[in-house]
Amino acid sequence: MSEFKITDKPNFDDLVALMARLRSPEGCPWDRKQNFNTIRDYLIEEVYEAAEAIDRQDWQSLKEELGDVIFEAVFLGQIGKDEGHFDIYQSIEHIYKKLVYRHPHVFGEEQVKLAEEVPGLWEKMKKKERATDNDASRSALDGIPSALPPLMQALRISERAVSLGFEWNNLDGVLEKLDEEVAEFKDAVCNGGSREKMEEELGDMLFTLVNVARKLDIKAHDGLKRTMTKFRRRFAAMEIELRRQGREMNECSLDELEAIWQAVKKELEGRV
Repeated sequence: MSEFKITDKPNFDDLVALMARLRSPEGCPWDRKQNFNTIRDYLIEEVYEAAEAIDRQDWQSLKEELGDVIFEAVFLGQIGKDEGHFDIYQSIEHIYKKLVYRHPHVFGEEQVKLAEEVPGLWEKMKKKERATDNDASRSALDGIPSALPPLMQALRISERAVSLGFEWNNLDGVLEKLDEEVAEFKDAVCNGGSREKMEEELGDMLFTLVNVARKLDIKAHDGLKRTMTKFRRRFAAMEIELRRQGREMNECSLDELEAIWQAVKKELEGRV
């Protein structure tokens, strides 16, 4: 191995060299011990931390979190190289060529004037790619990661199906479907349905709600996130009020807790 040198002005190649050193016999025992499965969870965690920085519009944190995401990608690339599968530069080559291919309106003869036209063009290019795949069992949905958070995965599945023409004609159609799924869920709950049946019907209801949101051009996962943030804020305010009163939550009646909840809710809303 060539001699590794620490630099004050590192570039991407320097980071790759640093990762190679960490995984080398002269490097770190912990880094050498890692594999695809152990780094997978770190990658997911760092992506979520970057997403949270975006939500907060904390650009200093985003700068740092993006570095962490890139590091995990380089780490996985080094593991791939060590195990003889691929290296990070092959990953870069793949995405580079894919971006050029999927932007024929930039690098080819396709004409696109509006940003709204681009997703349709991407689907057209993806369809051409799938057409060259000889695997007859391959589905148009196969490229959607099952590791995505469920609401986001539901949206991507729905969007992919819609791009192929599998869609309600209007919002009324999907709202009628929602009413149908709610009724089926209530039936499973009220008429002794099994745990699996109730979960299945709940899933159908949630998936339909994702489609309602898509039809309205809003995002179910963002709506749920806002609700959870709101609940956290109100619950914390309720805890503060109970501490002020010298009381424990589990010692209060439901009516008492509801009264405090409504009071802090009104107070917080008054601050907006």
